[in-house]
Amino acid sequence: MDIQSYLDNIIFLVLLIITIVYWASIIYTDFKLLSKISFYGTIVANSLIFVLLGSRWLTYGYFPLSNLYESLFFLAWGITFTTIAIESKTKSSIIGSISNPISLFVVGFAGLSLPESMQAPSPLVPALKSNWLMMHVTVMMLSYASLIIGSLLGIFFLILTSGKKEEVILQGNSYGRTFTDNKLLDTVYYKESPAEDYSSLVIEERVNSEPIKENRLNLLESVDNLSYRTISFGFPLLTVGIIAGAVWANEAWGSYWSWDPKETWALITWLVFASYLHARITKSWQGRKPAIIASFGFVVVWICYLGVNFLGKGLHTYGQML
Repeated sequence: MDIQSYLDNIIFLVLLIITIVYWASIIYTDFKLLSKISFYGTIVANSLIFVLLGSRWLTYGYFPLSNLYESLFFLAWGITFTTIAIESKTKSSIIGSISNPISLFVVGFAGLSLPESMQAPSPLVPALKSNWLMMHVTVMMLSYASLIIGSLLGIFFLILTSGKKEEVILQGNSYGRTFTDNKLLDTVYYKESPAEDYSSLVIEERVNSEPIKENRLNLLESVDNLSYRTISFGFPLLTVGIIAGAVWANEAWGSYWSWDPKETWALITWLVFASYLHARITKSWQGRKPAIIASFGFVVVWICYLGVNFLGKGLHTYGQML
């Protein structure tokens, strides 16, 4: 437990430092070193969480997802892993600046708020002694991590466009658009009025003293596309996790579906994000409307993951506090 406590504190400290560095990199954009420090700091935090969970697995002989403490750290690992994967492609600090505070909160809650009795390893309940544990719970946690980040990007989009009465015009399509040179640029497109042209901001570059104009993805479009792509990754994982859980439930309890609180909220979560993808793919929604659905999904995911454990009673609430 002493080693675990040290790791708890170190992980929390690393996440706190890199969260501050992330925010600084957003403010002081000229200091590129800050972005590199925050990115590699996220890798360090992710590795430390992996060490913590791996040590419990080796020491106690079970996959470390048996209680709320381990589940929270696994969620933090999933969020930091998803952040690393996205940042390695986009080369932007925006993702980490909004996702790492969530990881910091989750780790702080797990390591500082949960009583020691809930942090201590305990024997698996009979229903959890199955090979389905690794597949079902792992896939569900990774889907939660992806959906949380995608929803956070939707909330960030709404914040960026708050107070703007003009209609935001995104130049891509509802399926997203390929990044140009893997860069996110702080340019914005607005529709001034139906009779006027769209204001089109471009980046001017000089090659051999000749100015060239190249259309780049603007910040809003990038955030919108990233939100869509991240949710599109998390939704299939959620689907597979629910199906695997139904098969496991039939094996453990003799029924594929019992309307347990966790099952019910997992279905609600699936329906919310299914409506998000349906609106984007079939209705070609972009911008604020799907961002509102994603923001609602952010709340639903947390109710499904933590709310049921705190308030509900059922087959899945082995980590409940009340």
